[in-house]
Amino acid sequence: MNRGEMMQAIPERRKVSPFLVFFLIHSIQVGGGVLGFQRIIAMNAGYDGWISVILAGILTHILVFIMYKLLDKSGGDLVSAHTLAFGKWIGKIFDSVFVLYFSLLVITILRTYIEVLQVWMYPRLSTFIFSLSFFILCYYFVSGGVRNIAGTAFFGTILPSYLLLSFAFTFPFSDYRNILPVFDHSLKDILISTKNMSLTYLGYECILLFYPFVKNAKSSQKYAHWALFTTTTVYTIIALISFAFFSQKQLEKTVWATLSMWKIVEMPFVERFEYIGIANWCLVILPNVCITLWCASRILKRMTPLKHRQSLVIIILICLSTLTLFTNRQQVNVLNDITGQIGFYINYIYIPLLLVIVIIMKKVRNKS
Repeated sequence: MNRGEMMQAIPERRKVSPFLVFFLIHSIQVGGGVLGFQRIIAMNAGYDGWISVILAGILTHILVFIMYKLLDKSGGDLVSAHTLAFGKWIGKIFDSVFVLYFSLLVITILRTYIEVLQVWMYPRLSTFIFSLSFFILCYYFVSGGVRNIAGTAFFGTILPSYLLLSFAFTFPFSDYRNILPVFDHSLKDILISTKNMSLTYLGYECILLFYPFVKNAKSSQKYAHWALFTTTTVYTIIALISFAFFSQKQLEKTVWATLSMWKIVEMPFVERFEYIGIANWCLVILPNVCITLWCASRILKRMTPLKHRQSLVIIILICLSTLTLFTNRQQVNVLNDITGQIGFYINYIYIPLLLVIVIIMKKVRNKS
């Protein structure tokens, strides 16, 4: 199916406006990572970690530019690119890798949030029961189509945004001289921290599947870049606030720095604000899981004769059964590390390489 055929095959009523790409990309980037990324970037770069946040953000702009080029050249989505580059059958092998990758993102996002709930609020919370309930809710949204998911991403961005105001409570206890002197660490340390931060930004590759469902898809690129800019700005501000609030030794021992800052919030009508923050974070996690579930089930649907709802059920069952295998903090850490490394190689190495292969194959086919 060529580009024109694929775009026409999707009815207009199932497509979303270009500006909603902003919320689809921004919402999936701001997930569980924002609760504890500070310690990760400070491990190597110290208080220069905020520089790594900006550098990693710049890299995401380059990669999204490459992705839009890939989508334009391949004439459809990621599955179309694989078919063009490798043929129908070998292309399905690469499609399968991305089914597993997006399923792994589902597992990582949800299991990390459950870990936060178990550590901070409900130590005896059943991973299976919570996951099952959450997946039932996600099934409702995902089975409703891309428009439902885009709506979830919109409200998942707007409704919890008030939480950013809570960081103002740290100002009386902060010392912004901590950040000085700038460039106090070697370039190597800053680049290592940049790589670690780039793992937190993962998720924007969902545009490789959503692209055909966007009206005037080419015009959505500017909204994608605005989403990346907004995400980078949010992470940079939170990083600077955290570095001013925590000493470097405190930061090394604080797993969930954002949650720890919420502990100092005092209001007449609430004693433990971090509980409100964690509960509201469910609105942030919901679109994350919905988007990655949709991507995995969409690829599986394109690969097989299955209907989308059938492929969605299969992905949910696989994720649900896998989630329960991770029972402690160490295993969840390993899960995050593995997912991050796989995502890094897929985004920073495979996607640019795939663009080169697609360009070569188009030239070869045009000559023949």
